[in-house]
Amino acid sequence: MSYKKSEEAFKEAFSVIPGGVDSPVRAFSSVGGTPPFIDRGEGGYIIDIDGNRYIDFVQSWGPLIFGHCDSDIEKAVIDRVKKGLSFGAPTLVETKLAKRIVELFPNIDKVRFVSSGTEAVMSAIRLARGYSKRDDFIKFSGCYHGHSDSLLVQAGSGMATFGSPSSPGVPADLTKHTLLARYNDIESVEKCFSDSRDGVACVIIEPIAGNMGLVPADEEFLVELRELCNRYGALLIFDEVMSGFRASLRGSQEFTDVKADIVTFGKVIGGGMPVGAFGANRDIMSHLSPEGAIYQAGTLSGNPIAMSAGLASLEKLISNPDIYSTLEKRAKRLMEGFKEASREFNIPMVTEVRGSMFGFFFSDKAVKNFDDALKNNSELFAKFHGAMLKRGIYLACSSYETGFVSTQTTDDMIEEAILMARESLREIVES
Repeated sequence: MSYKKSEEAFKEAFSVIPGGVDSPVRAFSSVGGTPPFIDRGEGGYIIDIDGNRYIDFVQSWGPLIFGHCDSDIEKAVIDRVKKGLSFGAPTLVETKLAKRIVELFPNIDKVRFVSSGTEAVMSAIRLARGYSKRDDFIKFSGCYHGHSDSLLVQAGSGMATFGSPSSPGVPADLTKHTLLARYNDIESVEKCFSDSRDGVACVIIEPIAGNMGLVPADEEFLVELRELCNRYGALLIFDEVMSGFRASLRGSQEFTDVKADIVTFGKVIGGGMPVGAFGANRDIMSHLSPEGAIYQAGTLSGNPIAMSAGLASLEKLISNPDIYSTLEKRAKRLMEGFKEASREFNIPMVTEVRGSMFGFFFSDKAVKNFDDALKNNSELFAKFHGAMLKRGIYLACSSYETGFVSTQTTDDMIEEAILMARESLREIVES
């Protein structure tokens, strides 16, 4: 494949955009090479500006569950655009989408829309702090909840620790209230609760973690986490920005009986447009402005274009619930095929699937937390990624990201990707 136009475009972008990208992972820093600049999407494919076509297993990092240029979502957006791009005023479509979400989640009575997942999580934590009148909160190493200051922390030594900033520009005074625990390790959570002198406002977790690779939380762990929150009077927040309506129609609720107090959403509920949301029961949400004193606002929140795209996407999912079983079968076949190829060349690999989400690690040990994920062979992943890319398979450009299939990802595409995986691993082993 030729990447001449993308290479030139990357140089040009680099001169006017930091790193040449508007989100760091796009720069291909962890896998090497030049990121293809995408011209268009067609169903289960993307085509770059050099004319190279790829089977797309990123799907805009999750939201495109119906693939690129879905005719129903496209029509909903175009019809809405003709009425105006935004108004900064209420529209009926906001209420329609909110009602759909509320109907599907019994622990949610009201929803507030925002413009990104980062904003949704930031607002949810503020709501939990204001509701509980406490400052400390607990997060887990390896779970990504956006780039707001209080959430950009790194783990120190020991089982759990108060967070220290993991990015320049983040004041330590903001992260000192962030306590870090170990995913799937309830003892580390108990330590955080006992270490907090003034009490914990909330615990936030990805019940299906998608930012250290695909690592679901164990059911027993979630049950014990819920019990701890109840005991200490802390709210439990499920970050389902990635898994909501992706892992299943009800997100993680298809895989666990544990109910969160606050849930954050994004991705699929925007149908490919920038969007986020958070919801809770009537009592908790009544503390949010303008009903209550906890302030949160956004000029373009509930943007009618994003709401229309999201509503069209959800309506299609609700009317076709069998979609998820079909997607899960294809995701499982893809991971089974990758494992078969890796065994052929004596390369260790572990895989995971949740609905239309999949993940794999070049590791001989099951991955249960971020420490486990860090032990995977990231150098081998980088080689594999490059080999797959030149064979027309577009995978997430980090070993700590999740992959996705869409309704436009056919069985033939899955088999082609498996064949390319075998060829890629053979090339790596023989080089």
